[in-house]
Amino acid sequence: MTPLSPDDLTIAVLAGGQSRRMGQEKSFVSLRGKPMIRHTLERVQRLGAPVILLTNQPEAYQTLGVSLFGDVQPLRGSLVGLHSALIHSSTPYTLCVACDMPLLNVDLLRHLITLREGVDAVVPRIRQRPESLHAVYHHRCLAAIESQIEREEMRISRLFDNLRVRYVSEAEVRSFDPDLRSFANANTPEELAAIESLLETGL
Repeated sequence: MTPLSPDDLTIAVLAGGQSRRMGQEKSFVSLRGKPMIRHTLERVQRLGAPVILLTNQPEAYQTLGVSLFGDVQPLRGSLVGLHSALIHSSTPYTLCVACDMPLLNVDLLRHLITLREGVDAVVPRIRQRPESLHAVYHHRCLAAIESQIEREEMRISRLFDNLRVRYVSEAEVRSFDPDLRSFANANTPEELAAIESLLETGL
């Protein structure tokens, strides 16, 4: 399939988090001989849009060949990472994904991008929960994010109460990704082993 190259989209990979359950930095655990972050980057790069990476440890990511940016706010959490992604994105829309999602489905991501016009965010909803770090956001979301951070209300799911959201149902997601593998992330050694098994199947 030819790359999708909208000139109004940046891809942001968020490499935050403490990795406590993994016992080491998640981005660099080995999956089939290369760091997990490389699997994630290789998938999103197939979309043909500019890629940035959000990290507060830029020295660890220098060899990846993408633009690196840190958090703007001193607080921690996914909402702060999202805020930084939109601040540093140079385009109206930003596709935000987490670094520990090495099974991202490129066709599903393309579909989310095609739904972006006329809304503030395009968000998959799996088991009735929004997947906020597998979603597309417009730059105008910044006002709502900043207001929420000022109130120190850090639950990212609350953000969607104040946005025009195009939710993508689980059934719609499964038409591209029947087993929901896109949303498998590696927070523990056990989850990492399960993802390794899926990669060995040639996914």
